[in-house]
Parts: sequence; structure tokens; C-alpha cells
Amino acid sequence: MGSFSINKKRFNQNIPLLVMFIPVVLFFIIFKYFPMFGLLIAFKDYNFADGILHSPWVGLSNFEMLFNQSQTLNIIRNTLLLSLLSLVFGFPVPIVLAILLNEARRLWFKKFVQTVVYLPHFLSWVVVGGLVLTIFSMESSAINHWIEQQFGEPYPFLYNPNSWIAVFVASGVWKEMGFNAIIYLAALSSIDPSLYEAAAIDGAGKLKQIWHVTLPGIQTTIVLLIILAIGKVMDVGFDPVFNLQNNVVSSVSEVISTYVYRVGVQQGQFSLTSAMGLFESVVSFVLVLSANAIARKFQQGLW
Repeated sequence: MGSFSINKKRFNQNIPLLVMFIPVVLFFIIFKYFPMFGLLIAFKDYNFADGILHSPWVGLSNFEMLFNQSQTLNIIRNTLLLSLLSLVFGFPVPIVLAILLNEARRLWFKKFVQTVVYLPHFLSWVVVGGLVLTIFSMESSAINHWIEQQFGEPYPFLYNPNSWIAVFVASGVWKEMGFNAIIYLAALSSIDPSLYEAAAIDGAGKLKQIWHVTLPGIQTTIVLLIILAIGKVMDVGFDPVFNLQNNVVSSVSEVISTYVYRVGVQQGQFSLTSAMGLFESVVSFVLVLSANAIARKFQQGLW
């Protein structure tokens, strides 16, 4: 009875928190779990007249058709390439930025820089894409104007596959580094200042303090975010690619999300693109489990 009364009291104390949590649960049920019912389309020859339940069942035919297409492997390769490059170059930047901001002693300077680097996160990819196209266009950009004066002709940043990839990755890093840095700054605030004092007394310089105190202090957050990032390796995102791609660089810019839009939405091949989406989700699920299994070996797993 004593244990029951304690649990009931604790439950009553947490009622406001549980009420606040209800919208989150409803969001995931309505917009994440309930739509999974539509995955049946991947195993059917879907049409509007018969609907999801009554459309003819075709088994794995859509997957066979998908992987018999010559472009499928190229699309998957492009998706992995852009995602891995964004992960490799984009993941360390917020950590470095957060450490630098944490070491800043001028509060006004810290707040100013934090605001400036955080602002791009709130811009839509339509705006960011417009800025990138303006900066790197061949006709009107200041960069190409200078290049033309120095070398005689502008450089096609957005029409060369290699430079397009570099611009795409850099623009993504610039847009999101401020938001991710906020997460690491929150983690840095939980580190006991006495650890830095002890390290300084032992003769550790600033770099050694960062290596032996700061990074171990936020390693749990780093592992958490890297596991989540690995789960998104198959999801480059539709907006950034769609706003920056063009026909000249389609060999490297056509990814799963743009393929689903072009073939599924524009051409009406819903079953085929649902098969692609299911494949993407399964691979992402396996990657998350694998990353977490590796992290568990170092006592840093999520579960």
C-alpha cells in the first residue's frame, strides 16, 4: 500500500507534464505511425478507384521493377554520397563552434555571434537556395565577376558536378551549424567548472582542457546526435536538393527524395515510389540499430 500511495502521489505530481506530452504523442500517432498503413501500396498496383485495400496485390514486383532500372543505383549512390559528405563535414563544425563560443569571455560578443550563426536555421531552403544561386551564378555574382576579371571567364560553380556538390554541402553546413551548436552549448553548461580548475592546476593548457574535460563532458550528446544523423543518411532532404539542382548536374543531384517527387507525384507511379520509400526507411532503421550497437560497446548506446 505504501508503494502504491507513493506511485500515485508521483503520478499526480507529474500530471501537468503528462498533459503537455499528449500533443507530442498525438503528433507521432497521426503523422508518423498512422501513415505507415500506406506502406501497403509498395506491394500493390495502386489506383485511386480501388484504394489502398482493394488495389491488386503484386507482391515484390514493384521492388523488382525498381532495382531493374539503371538509374536506381545511381540515385542511391548520389543520396549516400551527399549525406555522408554532409555528415563528415557538417557534424564537427557545430562542436567546434560551440566550444569556441563557450570559451568567449565577452558576453555581448558571444550573444552576437550566437544570434548570427543561429539565424540561417530559420530561413527556408527557398531563401537559402536563392542566396546561393545569386552568389554563385555565372552572370551576376560578385565572385564570378572577380574571377572573370582575373582569369577571363567565369567559373560554372552550379553547373560542374564537383563544385555543385561542394556548394550543396557547404550551404547545408552553414544553414544548420548554429542550431546544432546550441545543443552542444547546453551540454557544455552542465560540465562542472571545478574540473577545468583542477586541470589548470595540473598544468593543462586550454587545448588539453578541451580534449580531456570538454569533449568527454559532451560525449553523450555527441553520440546521441551522431546516431540520429546516421539514421538520416538515406534522407538528404527534398528542399535543399530541389532548390539547388539543375539538369546539367542531374547525374549527381538526383536523389531518393527528388526521384519520389518526380516519378511518384508528377508521373503518378505511387506504388513504385512507395517501394523506394520503404527501402529507404528499412536501410535507415538498420543503420540506427547498427550505430547504437557500436555505441553500446563503449557504454554510450541509447538503449
